[in-house]
Amino acid sequence: MAEMLTKKDLAEKFAKDNETSKKSAAEYIQYIFDAMAETLAEEGTVDIKGFGKFTISERAARTGINPSTKEQIQIPASKSIKFKPSKGLKDAVNE
Repeated sequence: MAEMLTKKDLAEKFAKDNETSKKSAAEYIQYIFDAMAETLAEEGTVDIKGFGKFTISERAARTGINPSTKEQIQIPASKSIKFKPSKGLKDAVNE
């Protein structure tokens, strides 16, 4: 089974590798995620060389069907975050 990496795990690894406290490391990690979220909220792009690119995608309003009642419903327009992995990340995963 695949291992799961959490924000806490990232902070612990960062603290160990950079000889800093876990609290400081957690603050650094949180700062990075906050900066990424802020950029995406402003409809910007987050491009991390060697990892991938996060972009905002717009979904148009459409008509859907409620599966339990078979009634047609209107689904409003929305925004979604898309991730495109870099070639380096794809290659690393496929090794």
